[in-house]
Order: sequence, then structure tokens, then C-alpha cells
Amino acid sequence: MQTVIFDLDGTLADTSGDLIAAANACFRAMGQGDVLDPAGDAATAFRGGRAMLTKGLERIAHENVLGEVENWYPQLLRAYEDQIDRYTTIYPGAMQAVGLLSEAGYKIGICTNKPEKLAEILLARLGIRAAFASLIGADTLPVRKPDPLPLREAALRAGGDPAQSLIVGDTVTDRKTAEALGVPCILVTFGPAGREVAKLNPEGMIDHFDALPAEVARLIGTPSD
Repeated sequence: MQTVIFDLDGTLADTSGDLIAAANACFRAMGQGDVLDPAGDAATAFRGGRAMLTKGLERIAHENVLGEVENWYPQLLRAYEDQIDRYTTIYPGAMQAVGLLSEAGYKIGICTNKPEKLAEILLARLGIRAAFASLIGADTLPVRKPDPLPLREAALRAGGDPAQSLIVGDTVTDRKTAEALGVPCILVTFGPAGREVAKLNPEGMIDHFDALPAEVARLIGTPSD
């Protein structure tokens, strides 16, 4: 069964505002104020909590960046969980495309490097959890993307065939994950990287979710084939 697996942050939803806010809560607790900029540092937000802490600590020339990242990471997660959907928005057309794919018979799931608990909370808060048959987070398995196992498991848990799957994402991590499993990758161009994702040579790209069903059908066929 053909299966479409989605990345979450930067693909289905713009979560950068809440991620940056959580990191800045840590920096304020350090007495530094808001170190990261919601617009200028959005791309770093999509690389995860440790990446945001690292960038901020380097920006303020902290002497022990690595140690402080690990010290503050749990607090960042708590701050993020407390305000996980204050600024987050689903990208235009995302859920309409998910609905069309599901109606066409594709199996649908999520494979994200966000911790599973936080991903579950966010999807529930956004009211879209039921649209996805599977959810694999950063800590669901012993490995995370770009290891191919999470993508494979997401397809299996959705009831699909990993060999007939693809991933829809926004970063080099998603591209490498698809490559490692030997399946296609569709990258979105409406994230911080824009059309720079073309340099990653994905099998497909979309500028809006309206184009997703046709790209999916082109790359892995349709369930009626």
C-alpha cells in the first residue's frame, strides 16, 4: 500500500515561533533577555532545541556552550510544552492535501525529530492528530532521522509498505532519510530555506500543498494502480 509520511516542523506546521519563544525563556532565565529572533532564526528553530540553545549561547559568547546546552535543554522542553501552540500555525492547504490523499487510499503518517510526547501534544492541540495513522518521534525508537528506521516504522505503523512510501519534508535531514531508505522525497519550498532546497536534489518539490497529490501520484503511483 502506498504511504505518505510527513515531517512535522517546517513541513505541516510553522512551529518556529513557539520554539524560539521556549529558547528565549531559557536565555531570559540566564539574565540575557531574548537572544534569538523569531524571524531571523526560524531556520535554526527547525533544527531543534539544542541547535537553538547552541546558537544563542555562541551569540552571547558563553564559555561552556556544550555543557550549558545540556543543562538547559530540559528546561527548554518544559517551556515549549507549556506554550506549544501559542504561535504555531498549520501551513495553508496542508490538511486539505492530507484529506485528499487519505480519501484516495494512501496511508498517512508522521516521522519527526520532535520528541514523541511533544508531537502528540501539538497535534492534539491543533486538532489534527486523528488524520495520521502513525507517529514516530525523535525518541520513539533508539535512532532518529536521518536513520531510515523511523521512516520505515512510520510507514509500517500506518499500515503501508515502506518500499512504496515517500516522505514530505523541508530539510536535508528528510532528504537523507529518504535516500537511506531508498524512497522518494518531496521537499516544500515555503520554509525558511525557500527554493534553496532544490540544491538537495529531491525527487519532487512543492510551492504549495495544492500541488502535493499530483506529485505523490507521479512518484509512487496511486492505490488504485
